[in-house]
Amino acid sequence: MNPVGMKLWATMNKLMSALYRSTNGKLGSWARGTQPVMLLTVAGRKTGTPRTAPVVYFEHGGGYLVVGSAGGYPEDPQWFKNLAATDRAHVRIKDRDADVRVHVAEGDERDALWNDVVVTTDPGFLDYAKKAHRTIPIATLTPVTGAN
Repeated sequence: MNPVGMKLWATMNKLMSALYRSTNGKLGSWARGTQPVMLLTVAGRKTGTPRTAPVVYFEHGGGYLVVGSAGGYPEDPQWFKNLAATDRAHVRIKDRDADVRVHVAEGDERDALWNDVVVTTDPGFLDYAKKAHRTIPIATLTPVTGAN
């Protein structure tokens, strides 16, 4: 993505995140009318500065799946690159906050999650994969409970 596009994308993420927070998810908590959206905050892999992005999620196994589709863009989104570089993140779903453990699914595990959860729930992700010409990454986010 060119620098202007990256700046525009970052600005839109900030605006959408602010709208989501200020309305406790009454606005901004759905994508394409069917998929729930969370605010995902993860430390930047280079700066360590917390970065927040609104991302579609799938409930699965007591936690959440997030998919680095970037709408079919040929590169993984920055938020996913940051997520892949850490083992912890923070999520906000409507008015609920949670710290989560991060696990990037690979190989057969990733393929099963893609086929059994992601495209079963939202076949539109197949279009993103076709457009992207890359294996779209998936991470599981498991809420951290009690003492760490």
